[in-house]
Amino acid sequence: MTDPQPKGHPLTRPFFFVLGLMFVGLGVLGYILPVMPGTIFLIMAAGCFARSSRRLEAWIEGHPKYGPTVVAWRRHGAIPRKAKYLAIGMMTLSFAALAITHPPALWFWLTGAVLLACALFVASRPEGPRAAP
Repeated sequence: MTDPQPKGHPLTRPFFFVLGLMFVGLGVLGYILPVMPGTIFLIMAAGCFARSSRRLEAWIEGHPKYGPTVVAWRRHGAIPRKAKYLAIGMMTLSFAALAITHPPALWFWLTGAVLLACALFVASRPEGPRAAP
């Protein structure tokens, strides 16, 4: 069985293939380590495999546990409610830990602004497929 022709230039396919494998490894680590996200790396791996290996892209999207989240993001930009709460909660805890351990300075406020922007972005994403008008 041959791999259907992926998007992307033939010279860049090996680069995206290796990058996709690295992202899968980081994604697996993210599901093992509590301080690192996992799903975002699988989303990036699926994007790399779309340009290098349609078979591996289909494998990620078809995974029974992680595939639905990857597909929801890639097709609808959706983030499940539980994941939103977890992400925003971890950003809040990170900033609180920073506030306790470091005196406010310019970088402190810049970090807070970036975390707030990220939290607003996460909160603004739909929780599932958009309803048809």
